[in-house]
Amino acid sequence: MSAHGDGVHVELARLRESPPKERADAARNRAKILDVAARLFARHGVADVSMDQIAAEAEVGKGTLFRRFGDKAGLASALLGAREEELQGAILGGPPPLGPDAPAGERLIAFTTAYARFLEANLDLVRLSETASPGARYRTGAYRFWHLHVRILLAEARPDLDADYLAHALLAPLGADLRHATKDAFSADRVATDLAALAALVLTGQSVT
Repeated sequence: MSAHGDGVHVELARLRESPPKERADAARNRAKILDVAARLFARHGVADVSMDQIAAEAEVGKGTLFRRFGDKAGLASALLGAREEELQGAILGGPPPLGPDAPAGERLIAFTTAYARFLEANLDLVRLSETASPGARYRTGAYRFWHLHVRILLAEARPDLDADYLAHALLAPLGADLRHATKDAFSADRVATDLAALAALVLTGQSVT
């Protein structure tokens, strides 16, 4: 990997650093809360589970839950963290074309497909975290990671384009609110295929075959 590549890798890795270590009892408590939340969300749906239910099931005070996570959107973001880390790890060190050692254009198309699948599997959680307040999506560390990754690949594959803005433009169709609104009209396979075609159009002016 070149010196430039090393710098890029470090910059991306910094965006996915773990939070400061907690005391062992606090870490166990956090893990228990997240496990309970994941089970309740899977069983009943994110919208139909209250913070009161999570606190009761996890056997912690509601005040403790709110102090630790802020609200249900904060809890959703925390729960998403490990799942996002898995995808980010594949980008940083997994096999190509999603991981390194593939041409930038191929990696970009692989990322759009992989993230579309990730969004489908975690739609309710991502939507809650992205719509908690106006502009919430763009303030998350995960979004900054996705944007930086796409910007880097675009800049490498098409240095004549405005990679910074177009990275946002390519990520826009991957917003959870849009996917939620169009879920009944478009299948997951159709979304993944068409997003790959969109990335290919940006890269080459031609759709994937």
